[in-house]
Amino acid sequence: MPGKKIRVLLVDDSLVNRKTVSEILRADPEIEVVGTATDPYMARDKILELEPDVMVLDIEMPKMDGITFLKILMRQHPMSVVAMAPQSKTGMRLALGALEAGAVDVVMKLPSDILGYEAGPELIAKIKAAANPDARPAVGAPIARLQTPSGTPSPAPSRLPSGVIKYHPSQVILLGASTGGTEALRDVLAQLPGDMPGICIVQHIPSDFSRPFAERLNAVSALEVREARDGDLVRPGLVLIAPGDLHMTIHKRAPEGFHVQVRGGEKYGHHRPSVDLLFQSAAAIKGMRAVAGLLTGMGCDGAEGLLALRQAGARTFAQDQQSSVVFGMPRAAMDIGAAEKMVALQNIASHILRLASICAVAKSD
Repeated sequence: MPGKKIRVLLVDDSLVNRKTVSEILRADPEIEVVGTATDPYMARDKILELEPDVMVLDIEMPKMDGITFLKILMRQHPMSVVAMAPQSKTGMRLALGALEAGAVDVVMKLPSDILGYEAGPELIAKIKAAANPDARPAVGAPIARLQTPSGTPSPAPSRLPSGVIKYHPSQVILLGASTGGTEALRDVLAQLPGDMPGICIVQHIPSDFSRPFAERLNAVSALEVREARDGDLVRPGLVLIAPGDLHMTIHKRAPEGFHVQVRGGEKYGHHRPSVDLLFQSAAAIKGMRAVAGLLTGMGCDGAEGLLALRQAGARTFAQDQQSSVVFGMPRAAMDIGAAEKMVALQNIASHILRLASICAVAKSD
């Protein structure tokens, strides 16, 4: 609401970091630090007492690690969380885990100045984005795969059987996602068989995260999943993930088939990579047999591009509200008529398989 400050709860076991971050945030007139906590148990009490709009959470915490706390929090009291992780290989792993557990975004703490003034503007921007109503997870949304009593992660969904359809050379599958998408994409790709048409994915993810994210997906998928490189061919059995902080578009490659272009450039609709840019580049290609979908995410990136694809003859869908962590992107697609159908997360893989089979035998224009 106009004039209403964003209420922030800061959770960090470091006294120096709490003091530094609090000073940075309090200097912004749109943010109010309503409280701090030193561990998840204190944070739990402060959440109930103070009702913050956004929680800033250090992932490396005593008594209970931040990712475990996030999973419990999202199941019992969903709220917008910006996570903080150290800028290291371990920190990158923790940051990906935080995104999979339901954090809206992650800020990497710089070792030179803890979370000093260099990272401060980034944290402020991400808090303001997280305060958007679309960023608040819905109660009951399947944000994370919780631990089983034995302490091991519950298994991924069963893989669908390979089809007997011979896919057309012009077939492509396009997916876009943001908040909550790292886990949603894991569920979808874990179910798809290894003989699918080429798949291109834009997931809003910080730079340097896309490669380990692709490696995680590759470990659970029958498909080959990797970070896209400029000029990569889009081929059956391959999933290309747009690199963090770079746009990915798709283009015709003579005499048949497609390749991707990976490049920098200005943010498009506040995003780089942009789902809209990927979708719009595909919509401009005549003869492409595309299946395209928008998964959980904050904002509206991809909606206009999905509409362009539908108008160009692609089969389109969006994730439904009940299974979305954040319904912003799917809702934007639904509102403008870009999605033919809303599909629950657990049914998206089978829906993609069905549409791909239909496109394989459809008559060309």
